[in-house]
Amino acid sequence: MALAPLPAAADPRAILRTLQSLERRAGRRPGERWGPRILDLDLLLCGELCLESRDLTLPHPRLRERRFVLAPLADLRPDLRLPPDGTTVREALARLGSGQVVARVDARFC
Repeated sequence: MALAPLPAAADPRAILRTLQSLERRAGRRPGERWGPRILDLDLLLCGELCLESRDLTLPHPRLRERRFVLAPLADLRPDLRLPPDGTTVREALARLGSGQVVARVDARFC
């Protein structure tokens, strides 16, 4: 599967509203900030855009701390440069060390 880039005119707030709508349709309700949830969709990147506001921060503030995000992204685009400094996904993943484990699930078992 190819990772399609967002169009240059993509509105990150519109994307965020769509993700939140999908979460609600799946049954997610407001609750504890770090608590369990039915579905959790995050907007990680929007091109090279850097944004910090009350409702949205891009790139996602914990993107570089989460192996479960970086490992699949590295499978798709290991040389993708992350804003604001241009670190590649591969480099960010290597910096995490071995503290987090990500297990691949074979599609045959889903």
